[in-house]
Amino acid sequence: MTRSTLLLLPLLALAACSTPREQCISASNRPVAQLDRLISVARGNISRGYALAEVQDVRVLHTSCEGTNEDGSTFRFPCEETETTTRQEPVAINVAEERIKLAQLENRREQSARAAQARIQQCIAVHPE
Repeated sequence: MTRSTLLLLPLLALAACSTPREQCISASNRPVAQLDRLISVARGNISRGYALAEVQDVRVLHTSCEGTNEDGSTFRFPCEETETTTRQEPVAINVAEERIKLAQLENRREQSARAAQARIQQCIAVHPE
């Protein structure tokens, strides 16, 4: 299971318990929240002077496994397990381009926030409590 899937499971559980109005409002705010995350990453990149990329390292571990015979006795045999680890690695960026991207994201966020407010008002009108 990926990390993003694991992060979504609690949200899905909460969404199942929310009212249609709450679900509508949450869906309306989702684009703004996504832009907030992108803005946060861009600001971090600018302040550091570099970006962070996730890199997965995969290695095969040679180990021994245990099995059970038909008579109930156990036996050991050589086997392999795959281990995957994720680390962050610095990546060079053009800080001037990152500042331009940040300004564009902030502009889009402002527009998205206005649109979200309009959708929220529609949610309230369609799903009065």
